[in-house]
Amino acid sequence: MKPSILVTGGGGYIGAHTCKMLARAEYQPITLDNFTTGHRNFVRSGPLVEADIRDAVTVADACRSYRVIAAIHFAAHALVGESVTDPAKYYQNNVAGSLSLLEGLRHAGADIIVFSSSCAVYGAPENLPISEDTFPNPINPYGTSKLMVERILADYARSYGLRWCALRYFNACGADPDAEIGELRVQETHLIPRAMM
Repeated sequence: MKPSILVTGGGGYIGAHTCKMLARAEYQPITLDNFTTGHRNFVRSGPLVEADIRDAVTVADACRSYRVIAAIHFAAHALVGESVTDPAKYYQNNVAGSLSLLEGLRHAGADIIVFSSSCAVYGAPENLPISEDTFPNPINPYGTSKLMVERILADYARSYGLRWCALRYFNACGADPDAEIGELRVQETHLIPRAMM
């Protein structure tokens, strides 16, 4: 039996690519998505659990059912401007949702997580280029929500033995070589697609 990896936001742009790569690497990706922004037709590489990350019971049940050994967490609201006008939405989903997800994973015995953080945690640094040693200093609620989750992960590691890493990437772009998955947004905010537009 293939090891199962829970992929939150697996119906989104980066999550769907990750699921495809996990399947190719002989893992079984389990997509957990509420399709607020993701796409049902992007889920092609494994089972789907249609749920919200804020539902810790469903997360735990899915992890037990599929014998999940680890999670990759992409489910988040990610529009910087919207985070400024509606910070509650970002803290409820990105922070409280991540906390519920972690509780679900913990109660199911899954103790490894890769967290999709953001370059937004750096804010407007004084020195460029940004390095991994650059001090995080977010300037908007989106970046703050991502940094808060990183700090929660560090606390869970100290107290519960969680193993984790955070990916603070910048502008992800492109489509998979088979042209099955690409960027598809109602409102495009990312740099490279906007430059092409």
